[in-house]
Amino acid sequence: MSTRTTGGAVVLVAGAGPVGLTTAYELVRRGVRVRVVDRATGPATTSRATATHARTLEVYHQMGILPDLLALGQQVENFTMHRAGRVLTSLGTDYSRIPTRFPFTLQVDQVLTEQVLRERLAAADVDVEWGVSLERLDNGPDSVTAHLRHADGRAEEYGAQWLVGADGAHSTVRKQLGVELLGDSSERWMVADAFIDTELPRDSLHWMHLSRGTILMVPFPEPGKWRLLDTDDVGDEERPEVVRARFEAKMSEGLGRPVRVKELTWTSVFTIRQRMVENMRSGRCFLAGDAAHVHSPASGQGMNTGIQDGHNLAWKLAAVMGGQAEEGLLDTYSAERVPVGEILLGSTRTATRLIALRNAAAPVLLPVGTALLNLLGPLKRRLERKILHGMSGLALHYRSSPLTVAPPAAAAAGSGPDGVRPGDRVACSDEELSSSAGWRAVCAELTDPRWTLLVFPGPGGVPDAVGRAHEAYRAAVSVRVVSAAETAAAGDGPEPLHDPQDRVRNALRQGAGPSCALIRPDGYLAALGPLDEGAGLENLLRRVHLLPARPGAAR
Repeated sequence: MSTRTTGGAVVLVAGAGPVGLTTAYELVRRGVRVRVVDRATGPATTSRATATHARTLEVYHQMGILPDLLALGQQVENFTMHRAGRVLTSLGTDYSRIPTRFPFTLQVDQVLTEQVLRERLAAADVDVEWGVSLERLDNGPDSVTAHLRHADGRAEEYGAQWLVGADGAHSTVRKQLGVELLGDSSERWMVADAFIDTELPRDSLHWMHLSRGTILMVPFPEPGKWRLLDTDDVGDEERPEVVRARFEAKMSEGLGRPVRVKELTWTSVFTIRQRMVENMRSGRCFLAGDAAHVHSPASGQGMNTGIQDGHNLAWKLAAVMGGQAEEGLLDTYSAERVPVGEILLGSTRTATRLIALRNAAAPVLLPVGTALLNLLGPLKRRLERKILHGMSGLALHYRSSPLTVAPPAAAAAGSGPDGVRPGDRVACSDEELSSSAGWRAVCAELTDPRWTLLVFPGPGGVPDAVGRAHEAYRAAVSVRVVSAAETAAAGDGPEPLHDPQDRVRNALRQGAGPSCALIRPDGYLAALGPLDEGAGLENLLRRVHLLPARPGAAR
């Protein structure tokens, strides 16, 4: 039996992993109707990705789900290297060059991340439809027809305005679109979850260089539970006692003392793949997460990158669907996220080589190199910063994005080499957050689904153009007038933002006259520059594809 349905949800999301759920929730949070289907018969129960890095924690803050996940996770701030019973070195975290309110990695099981997202969707009356697979699609000029198959064998043709393929590395959506996943496959590793008797610090990852291969231990929040990764032995997956004994022997060698694995709860062997697509949009269809790029798990980038894909896509798609932006905004999704995938392929390839460490000279060079590193503090801190730049996601920027508006040369020169540049994150450290009312207000503003326009008045006050922009674009843009004095809102005009110590003003203001900072819904700075009484502000908002409200439209 076959049925044809249209209407209902206007965005169909194929895939109910963290990427599809993030995309769906961010669309729902912005008032878009969605439908989420997954070919699996139910939610995942086996352990998958665990590392949630700082940039993704910032995204969770913007989504409003961070408290739920912090309560479920284990914070990790160190990377400890072992060999033959010796601690060679312990690398910490130095976020001084990339400030964030979340200077750590949160280890939380992907199963729990998905559960939190499903609960948020369910509260918005969106339930995942399990056992519904997408078999074929027709990508038309005005809609997408998805040919679905239900678990009971019923066929369904479903018409949606847009489709998001978040259906994993073997994506049916990608194959139906004829988009090729380019790259290579390299080695095979074994991963396992286990309960272990050990007194190792749980705020650290533990890496062991052995006589053959390496072992990586990652803590779970659950007491005594660890994720284990073996870069050398991948056999006997179906013989848990053999695998358990092998891990015991290897960890005992690395730590120089007997280690007992009390229970293996899950094992898997996987092939490391480094592949990506060249375009993440085809007509009315989009690819996100593993459907668009597959990374080595060496630095825990796959889930984080996919969640950031979904977040990037959702605010753009919602703005276009809500009539707040031109459709050209959607082309910036692929233009921004494909280069990110390219960068991550390079960094995860490097991380794979470092964790496996197959260099024959490593037994001699590693102790010498780490001893030298321990003696040279500045060199060690430089290495820590380099690792964080590649792993945390905080160093990624959109400076070359078509959405980024470069400031005038004179204004850019006045911002200083360490200032926030268009395309960078707008962020502060936890210490700055606690001491600055201005930054607290900005961070709260980042949870608003809209763009944010920060206005810094000059000696003559606020240009009239700001009031006109507030009136015409308020559905898409939150306009805030930054002031050291605590002032009340002027009638129906822009809201003030209290910055008593001028912290925000000093970080973002350009020149002596009135200026503005335009911040995207994902927290990246789109533009920074002077304001005038002319059409400059209107032109800026149109430059990033925003549309004024139609006359008579609800505000």
